Amino acid sequence: MNLYVTAASWTGCVRSNNEDMILVGSSFIRNDDYKARIELSDAKRTMIALADGMGGHNSGEVASSDALHNLQFFFSDIPSGVDAEGFREMIDEWLESINNIIDSKGRVDEQYKGMGTTLVGMAFYEGNTFMMNCGDSRLYRMRHGLLSQLTTDHSLNNLLGDGRHSSVITNCIGGGTKKSFIDLTRITDDVKQGDIYMLCSDGLTDMLHDHSIESLLKEGADASALCEAAIEAGGLDNVSVCVIDVENEE
Repeated sequence: MNLYVTAASWTGCVRSNNEDMILVGSSFIRNDDYKARIELSDAKRTMIALADGMGGHNSGEVASSDALHNLQFFFSDIPSGVDAEGFREMIDEWLESINNIIDSKGRVDEQYKGMGTTLVGMAFYEGNTFMMNCGDSRLYRMRHGLLSQLTTDHSLNNLLGDGRHSSVITNCIGGGTKKSFIDLTRITDDVKQGDIYMLCSDGLTDMLHDHSIESLLKEGADASALCEAAIEAGGLDNVSVCVIDVENEE
């Protein structure tokens, strides 16, 4: 399976700093664009993830960076031959560990107290594909011209059955949460050539309706074009997008 990946992460028009970050393999993207073609085989692994940090001053950008750097190291260190259930258990162990790391920074330094981050991603591990989510950043799939959200927002509005997006989230990494969780689903058999997957922070979806995003993807928009559209629509938050094309065989 070959992936063509574009990623972009920008501050937007209102915020003074960018608390989002994207991970593609071993590359970290913030205030930049990125493009890569990734060839996967049963022996290879690639983590693609997006984190939207929160907290006062610059602590949100610290939380998102800590989470993604730690995840990249942890994922690269997972032994070969782990089955789906073992993979889930290891990600749960990682979540407990990164929660402790982020919360401990807040206990040592007041400026980091209560900082946290969302996390949404796709893990390609030795022939298996997993989607993962903690918070309200999203994973979408475009198939046959139709866009659908694959993840569920961990937000107050969603918990109450309100379809509108809320900035009040009910689950995240760090953030003073007593117990957080990651939705992790093995989707290996449902990944098809020609699919387009999109990771994004709420800086995109708060600015653009899903049908607008769908139209842009149909027109061939990459991550940078989607971020630009969100900024043109007001750019009220940091905006980060990663578009993953599952390429057709030639």
